[in-house]
Amino acid sequence: MSKAKGMSPIRVGIGGWVFEPWRGSFYPEGLVQSRELDYASRHVTSIEINGTFYGTQKPASFARWHDETPEDFVFALKGPRFATNRRVLAEAGPSIDKFLASGLVELKDKLGPINWQFPPTKKFDPEDFAAFLALLPPEYEGRRLRHAVEVRHESFAAPAFVDLLRRHEVAAVVADKDGVPHLHDVTAPFVYVRLQSAREDRKLGYAPADLDAWAERARAWAGGKAPADLPCLAAPSAKAERAREVFVYMINGFKPKAPAAAMALIERLG
Repeated sequence: MSKAKGMSPIRVGIGGWVFEPWRGSFYPEGLVQSRELDYASRHVTSIEINGTFYGTQKPASFARWHDETPEDFVFALKGPRFATNRRVLAEAGPSIDKFLASGLVELKDKLGPINWQFPPTKKFDPEDFAAFLALLPPEYEGRRLRHAVEVRHESFAAPAFVDLLRRHEVAAVVADKDGVPHLHDVTAPFVYVRLQSAREDRKLGYAPADLDAWAERARAWAGGKAPADLPCLAAPSAKAERAREVFVYMINGFKPKAPAAAMALIERLG
């Protein structure tokens, strides 16, 4: 975990930990699969759990993940597709409630943000999206909840969407890949970044200069500022600058390089 004086933590991680091409490259030869989370959590500072997007997990699984990772480790969770892949978002309440009741509080202090990912075909409907955001509680069973939304239709690249997120203190996921909105406005007390442009022909997935740039952006966000090189859709928030937690995940592109990219970014933030 990277910390600087006056700053909140910057956490850098990967998506999941079970991925066959990482065996023998990221994971040492002969490491048993049951030890992969233990190993990964000592080389990155956060992991985004993707399995929660596809199906309900068990409380015992969340408890085990908590116990297998270092004390200061944090998990992000993908919200279930049953809540986001629907025509009327205002009707997502039962799916959200089922997800929250599935045992995620067993992660205790290691419960990080929840990423609600929407399909690329989902367009911005201000009224319906506002109804969805109203369904996201700020806490559950005494645990603070932080919500981010990953939207992938160009209609969301609008100041009205930024304003809506700010009213609910929900983060817009920052993306770097082509074909999706690049939303850089800070709308919550934390920033959630998913980098998906790793390339096979790059030793670390990203060029060194690109990793340097993302490190500087993360520092700016953590210090309560906005990166000077990323355009925003709306005017800055009227709230005073404040330190923020920043979560950066190397997710996709050429996924075999994700751990190397994450560790290289952690090194730059060190």
